[in-house]
Amino acid sequence: MEVPRLSQHISSPNSPCEEMIKNLSLEAIQLCERDGNKSQDSGIAEMEELPVPHNIKISNITCDSFKISWDMDSKSKDRITHYFIDLNKKENKNSNKFKHKDVPTKLVAKAVPLPMTVRGHWFLSPRTEYTVAVQTASKQVDGDYVVSEWSEIIEFCTADYSKVHLTQLMEKAEAIAGRMLKFSVFYRNQHKEYFDYTREHYGNVMQPSPKDNSGSHGSPISAKLEGVFFSCNTEFNTGKPPQDSPYGRYRVEIPAEKLFNPNTNLYFGDFYCMYTAYHYVILVLAPMGSPGDEFCKQRLPQLSLHDNKFLTCTQDENGLVFHHAQDVILEVIYTDPVDLSMGTVAEIIGHQLMSLSTANAKKDPSCKTCNISVGR
Repeated sequence: MEVPRLSQHISSPNSPCEEMIKNLSLEAIQLCERDGNKSQDSGIAEMEELPVPHNIKISNITCDSFKISWDMDSKSKDRITHYFIDLNKKENKNSNKFKHKDVPTKLVAKAVPLPMTVRGHWFLSPRTEYTVAVQTASKQVDGDYVVSEWSEIIEFCTADYSKVHLTQLMEKAEAIAGRMLKFSVFYRNQHKEYFDYTREHYGNVMQPSPKDNSGSHGSPISAKLEGVFFSCNTEFNTGKPPQDSPYGRYRVEIPAEKLFNPNTNLYFGDFYCMYTAYHYVILVLAPMGSPGDEFCKQRLPQLSLHDNKFLTCTQDENGLVFHHAQDVILEVIYTDPVDLSMGTVAEIIGHQLMSLSTANAKKDPSCKTCNISVGR
């Protein structure tokens, strides 16, 4: 039986844990600190007769929900009215439980058939390790609880964004993408040493590397998808790549048709900002049938090459024509190796602006433009 969504209820460390939200099967409250198995402040007392949960199982894990079940002895089982769930981020399990009062870690659920669904984006984040322990409880007529001992503590990790979540993120990105501008090259900025090393050690071929952890915390491509990273945004007044660079004074420019053509698939990867007015969209170009293509098919929304809001490849009487969105900064990941001989390498004439680098940049979780109602 699936339980309705958790509802948030904040109580101070000194208040009783009596007040419940009506008409919900599962209420989230912040319980008092437990010392052993009982708390005088909360009116919760220990009673050995209640069965102790054991053999806890976590299943159906998503980025902001999971199912939990356990075994327990049948003795006094009919007296159980509630379950207490102690949920903590693994890295913060020894921190002050009341430091962040807007993120409850203690949950109370009415006793329902197991497995029980726990869902709530305000206290569950994607790709995050948690610890969980459970008590059984019996609510008394005076509002106090008798409780079992705590179960063993187990660990689990929440999942990445699903295609459904990424589609929601994509729709928010589409709303601000702006009009399309023509471009003709993909470019990659690096230090001179990078290109020298590529020529000497990799036979002139740029090798895919794992994407860093920039962007949305729940992005399924972070630290998993490998590729060569390119830009394609142009200056509005010139139609050419910008003269400045965040990543190095040398730039390789590859004709767009070499990487983006009817033999490649295009995927939406992420949408984020870094506490600035600029917003970034990550797109993936994958040659059809390549390992990168298979990875993306399972995890990312696929875009039409000629009809989307971010990056298009169309045909006219003179050949392929390419456009990019004007109002977002595109980061393009090409999932196969790229030979430098496909383009040209030269030093830029502008400045190296390291402050604009997105390497391992953390997404602003408070931005209403680029966040969705699941873990950030």
